[in-house]
Amino acid sequence: MTIRTITLPVRGDNKGNNVLAHAAVLARRFGAHVSVLHCRPRPVDLLPYGVPVPSFMREQIAESASKLADEEEQLLYAEFQELIAGMGLTEGVPGSGGVTASWQEASGRQIDVLKRYGRLADMICVPKPDRDRNLGANTLKSALFSSGRPVMMCPPREGVPDTLCEHVAVGWNGSVEASRAVALSMPLIEGAKDVTVLTAGEEVHGATSEGLIDYLALRGVTARLRTFAAHGSVGENLLEEAAGSGADTLIMGAYGDSHERETVFGGNTQMVIDHAMMPVVLVH
Repeated sequence: MTIRTITLPVRGDNKGNNVLAHAAVLARRFGAHVSVLHCRPRPVDLLPYGVPVPSFMREQIAESASKLADEEEQLLYAEFQELIAGMGLTEGVPGSGGVTASWQEASGRQIDVLKRYGRLADMICVPKPDRDRNLGANTLKSALFSSGRPVMMCPPREGVPDTLCEHVAVGWNGSVEASRAVALSMPLIEGAKDVTVLTAGEEVHGATSEGLIDYLALRGVTARLRTFAAHGSVGENLLEEAAGSGADTLIMGAYGDSHERETVFGGNTQMVIDHAMMPVVLVH
C-alpha cells in the first residue's frame, strides 16, 4: 500500500506554489506522480446568477473570459515548468518512470472539477483556507466531502522541509471519521519513522486508543500513545499535543458534526483548519 498519484488544484491566487512544494516532497518520498489541475473558469460561471443578460453582452463576457483564461494558463504553466525543475520532478505522464508531474487543464468551477478528478487520486493537496480573503474554504470542503480521499491541507510557510511525514501524529477518538483517516492514510503511517497516537481518552462507544495501538502493531507499526486532558477546544489541544510530540504532520478525521454547524458554531475540525501551522491530513 503506497501513494502513487497526488492531485492538487491551482488557480491564479498565488497559493499553488506552496501546495506544489508539499506535494513534491511526498512525491519524492513515495515515487509518486503529481497531477497539477488548473481549473479554467467557464464564461457561464462569470454571469450574474438570476440576472437576465443580453446576448451581445454574453458574447463579450465569453470572449473576455476566454482571453483572460488563456493568459492565466500560459503564465501558470510556465511557472509550473520552472517550479518542478527546482523540486526534483520531471514533466511526464503517470507510469513513465521516476518522480513525475503533469499539467492538466479542466473547465469549470474548482469545486466541481475536484469531484471529477479527486476520486482517482491517492492524496489531494489543497492550501489552508484564507478566511480574511475568503479563499479556499469551498475547495477544501469539496475535496473532503466529494472525493472520498485523504486531503492534505498545506499551511503557508516560507520554506517546505526536505522531508514530510517523518513523524505523524494521529488524532483518535474512536469515531468512524478517525477510523477512515487511519485506513486511508496508512501509507503515511506505515512509512513514518515515528507515530504518535493522540487521545483525550473519550472514546465513548468507539474503538479505544489502546486498540488502535494493537491494530497498528499488527501492521508492523510501533506507535506511542500520548493521552492529554481536554481543556477548552479539543481541536486546539490536538494542535498543541501534535507540536509537543515533535510531529511534522497531523492525521485526523474531519467534521464528525456537520460542516455547516462547525463553521457557524465552531468545532474541533474547524479549530484545526483555522489555526494549524503544520500540514494536516483530513478524512471525512
